[in-house]
Amino acid sequence: MNLFNKLPGFVETPPGLERTILRLLPRLLLLGTLLMALPPLLARLVFWDSATAEVAARITLVDIYAISVLVLHWTVVFTVAIGAFIVMVMKGPGYVADAYVLDDADTPAAPASRTK
Repeated sequence: MNLFNKLPGFVETPPGLERTILRLLPRLLLLGTLLMALPPLLARLVFWDSATAEVAARITLVDIYAISVLVLHWTVVFTVAIGAFIVMVMKGPGYVADAYVLDDADTPAAPASRTK
C-alpha cells in the first residue's frame, strides 16, 4: 500500500528563494541572539565602577528591553521559517487523495416520502 500517490502529470516547481531563506535562518537566529546579548553586557561594563540604585535600575531596564527585542527576533525568525516551509511544501509534488464516492454529487437527493 502506497501512502502517497503522486498526481500524474504534475510538474514540480524548481526551488527558489524559500530554500535560501531556510538555509540562512539558523545563522540569523544565532547572530541576532548574540547581538541582543551585547547591550546588557555593555551596560554592566559602562556602569561597573558605581553601584547605586539608579544604576541598577538602568541596567534592569536595559535587560528588559534586550529580552523583549530578543523574543521579538525569535518570533520573527520563527514566522519567516513557517512561511518559507509552507512555500516549499506547496512547490512540491501534488498528491491524490483517497477516493470518496458521493451519492448525490451533482444534485441533492429527493426528500423521502413520509408514511404514517
